[in-house]
Amino acid sequence: MNKLYTAPTLGREPILRPTNLQRYLSLDVLRGLTIALMIVVNTPGSWETIYPPFRHAAWHGFTVTDLVFPTFLFVVGNALSFSMRKFEQQESEFLNKIFKRTALIFLLGLFLNAFPFVTRTNGELTLIDFSSVRLLGVLQRIAICYGIGALVIHYFKARGALIFSALALLGYWAILYFFGDQPDPYSLEGNAVLKLDLLLMPAKNIYQGYGIPFEPEGILSTLPAVVNVIAGYFAGRFIQQAGNNINTVIRLALAGVLLTIVGLVWDVFFPINKPIWTSSYVVYTVGLGLLILAAIMLLIEVAGFKKWTYFFEAFGKNPLFIYVMAGVVIEALGLIQVNGVSLKGWLYRNLFTSWLDGQNASLLFAFSYMLLMWLLAYLMDKKKIYIKV
Repeated sequence: MNKLYTAPTLGREPILRPTNLQRYLSLDVLRGLTIALMIVVNTPGSWETIYPPFRHAAWHGFTVTDLVFPTFLFVVGNALSFSMRKFEQQESEFLNKIFKRTALIFLLGLFLNAFPFVTRTNGELTLIDFSSVRLLGVLQRIAICYGIGALVIHYFKARGALIFSALALLGYWAILYFFGDQPDPYSLEGNAVLKLDLLLMPAKNIYQGYGIPFEPEGILSTLPAVVNVIAGYFAGRFIQQAGNNINTVIRLALAGVLLTIVGLVWDVFFPINKPIWTSSYVVYTVGLGLLILAAIMLLIEVAGFKKWTYFFEAFGKNPLFIYVMAGVVIEALGLIQVNGVSLKGWLYRNLFTSWLDGQNASLLFAFSYMLLMWLLAYLMDKKKIYIKV
């Protein structure tokens, strides 16, 4: 990554916009809010006593936590609605930028999966088995969805992107139904996402947290996830065209309500499920994302309440870097030992569980860690340091 003193990174594209375009603070706030929640969700004090609302649904179903990742893809699409303008007549530059950024973000994901490259065995540090590193993950999915979404929007244009989205969601439903194991093609053990991943990747390189090798950021389930990016693009473009006003808020909210209802109805036939990223899950989360964006716009752009926004703006100015640092620091705290326990465990026990019960201690640790990352974001913003991929 290169240090620049101009525009921030993915999720906040370089500000090379026509001079008549205004800044959209609501999109900045939504981006920062998403990063803050991603850090809270990913770093509880203890996974055994995690605060219940911050648990993912075990399989079918939905919790607030299940909204965070698709909303980040949504804001990636928001950023594309600005950056795609300058590539309309620059074909070679467009392809170079998209492929380079996709590759770099994917490699950052691999880096996080392998970090800190050592583990403790009987108290001694030993190198990890690099041949068993998980190949996919959150950043890898962001990278692939960003790359495919940008290519679809650029080459297929608006109408083509809408058609692609519809075909992707309906086609994915058909693939999972016909290639999954009957009578439950959407089960953990019998879904088509698992089958394709095991066909293309060794089991040891697949996520192991479900009791069997299963990749929640699998190859096949990336297809519907691209639609979250495309939806964010259309939302951002619509706001640019319609302006920051009450009519825009109302229309976004109406679209959000409609899509949320469609997602809930579809859930009856194709269950809302984050691990296999079902089409009903995509529609439902896009609907909720539009409602949240409309609410933020109502507060900021219509009602004029802006004093509270900087907290989230700071996160949104270096979103990818802060996300990576959040993963790096927590892994380092888990590796360093104090009196025979990890530094993270020592801090958690002495600063949190010493006076709070398990769930509240875990929640406070997560928020405290998020505030630590915010301090880093704040200092970088004050020094005008923005890390760009």
